[in-house]
Amino acid sequence: MALDLPRVVRTRLDPAERYGLRLTLLAVAVLVVAIPFAYLTFEVLGAGPLTRLDGRVANELNSWVHHRPGVLRMLEWVSLLAKPITLWIVVAVAVGFLWRPGRHRICIFLVVTSLGGGIIDTLAKAAVDRPRPVVDHPIATAFGKSFPSGHAMGATVVYGALLVAFWAVLHPRWRGPALVATIALVLAVGSSRLLLGVHFLTDVVGGFLLGLAWLSGSVAVFETWRRDRAVEAVVTDVPDREP
Repeated sequence: MALDLPRVVRTRLDPAERYGLRLTLLAVAVLVVAIPFAYLTFEVLGAGPLTRLDGRVANELNSWVHHRPGVLRMLEWVSLLAKPITLWIVVAVAVGFLWRPGRHRICIFLVVTSLGGGIIDTLAKAAVDRPRPVVDHPIATAFGKSFPSGHAMGATVVYGALLVAFWAVLHPRWRGPALVATIALVLAVGSSRLLLGVHFLTDVVGGFLLGLAWLSGSVAVFETWRRDRAVEAVVTDVPDREP
């Protein structure tokens, strides 16, 4: 027996509606990610217990890494994968590959999502204004403020957006490995910033969370925009279901 739900609820749960189930679920995902990020932000601003743990972790990792030149070189190369210039080169190459009739919207999605992620990270850093870690054996330098990690957020947003953009053209057997490789790459970038001593643990986790929130919201808007015409055609043919 069908549930006699209010029309607004049925609209939100109906996949055929323009702002239906897809957008509602993605909005929930954004909230689930954004709430932990907000908690981390308040911890950093209020110098809560997590910030004291941050200092110990930064020093312990610095003590382990600073006398291992081979590990340092590897970490620097991994970190390079999420420098802004590298990310924009990756986006430009992807747009050049995808730019053809029928795929203009996915290219716009890549550019806008990547650009928006960088702007949000800059605004968040300015708002929190957290200094970089001070460790016993400095091994790397970085400009700007510390929270959230721009490398962690940039890797999450850009490489996540690339996975979304290429998902439809990937053979089904390669989708699983592509997802695992993307997650591994993002985690490696975040870990490299932590091990190089230029970010606290909460910076990296905050970058991941804020990046996921922005990426989820961008995907929600893009999916609605991409299917706009098809949904309008379906809605036009469906009679009014009001009693």
